[in-house]
Amino acid sequence: MIDVLYFAWVRERIGKPREAVETQATTVADLVEELKKREPRYAAAFADVSALRVAVDQELADFSTPLSGAREVAFFPPMTGG
Repeated sequence: MIDVLYFAWVRERIGKPREAVETQATTVADLVEELKKREPRYAAAFADVSALRVAVDQELADFSTPLSGAREVAFFPPMTGG
């Protein structure tokens, strides 16, 4: 079981801020593929992963990051400065 958090427009498209997910995924990319298969709103949220950033256990990561031992994955759009 892993906690998955969604921020900004990702949360808006999926319709919830977080959920506990039972997964067989070994990497973040595998988790995204599992989520995309759930229902159309997940497919829409993850249609363009180049527009997303990810953190694993509150550390910036990439989509090839292993999930072994991870407790939390967060998806969010890139931060903009200003």
